[in-house]
Amino acid sequence: MSKPPKTEHSEFSGEFEDDGITVLVDIFRPAGTNGDWTMEVISQTEVVTTWDEPFATDNDAWQEFLATAERDGLKSFLDDSEPSVH
Repeated sequence: MSKPPKTEHSEFSGEFEDDGITVLVDIFRPAGTNGDWTMEVISQTEVVTTWDEPFATDNDAWQEFLATAERDGLKSFLDDSEPSVH
């Protein structure tokens, strides 16, 4: 079996809490590259929301997370009945 590729995580990655809801924001890319960043948001109930399109910078990903959280609220990351791709 091959090992999964190593990743580097953005300094923006971590827990984010608002209105009693906590999610884990994970912004990452292949280690040792200047590749695009991928973003996933993981809820307390382990619902994973992944963005289809990569981001040129980790800050772009973070700003998209903040905009989504402001527009839709963190509750939007708790519902696994909707497709979990943005």
